[in-house]
Amino acid sequence: MAINLEKGQRINLAKSDGAKLQNICVGINWGAIQKKGMFGFGSTTEAVDLDGSCALFSEDKRLEEVVYFGNLKSKNNSVRHSGDDLTGDIGGDDGLDNEVITVELSNLPATTTYVAFVLNSFRGQDFASIPFASIRIYEGTPKRVNEVFAKYDIANSANFAGHVSMVLGVFYKKNGEWKFNALGEPTRDRKLEETVRTVAANFL
Repeated sequence: MAINLEKGQRINLAKSDGAKLQNICVGINWGAIQKKGMFGFGSTTEAVDLDGSCALFSEDKRLEEVVYFGNLKSKNNSVRHSGDDLTGDIGGDDGLDNEVITVELSNLPATTTYVAFVLNSFRGQDFASIPFASIRIYEGTPKRVNEVFAKYDIANSANFAGHVSMVLGVFYKKNGEWKFNALGEPTRDRKLEETVRTVAANFL
């Protein structure tokens, strides 16, 4: 059964049968903005470009690398990005993730201790205006969901109004085991580089 994550909640990466999870996906789903025309006639569709990114840090909080739309895989291929979605779902939620970042925890570099996920609104549309934006963490591949074990809703909270960047959460290694800290923290950053610096300074 999936866990609905709350801000600040920490979870062990265990499947329902108790086995430790090694291969995970972080999927982000959102919709284009539908706007009514003047005097209520017709409507227009405004594309939304959300960018999910993954930053790897060492135990001493040194940035090792960032996987994002401009760098779709880590050096050893343990982290992979599905590619940039420039519009969001048009015509309603199709139930599929628009961007997926895949992480093979067992193949991460031995020096990697933190794996942080952030979300940025490339065109500067604040999160409160973007339909059904959400994150889910599951076992499987971008095309096959075996088991969803965590969900996080980022669209239905007033806390995100006026923000265009946020920290979704951080995977961290403790005593040789991986755990997840659900953050859901909006930041005042405008760009990915700024958000990554904010993660290092405040959330590791």
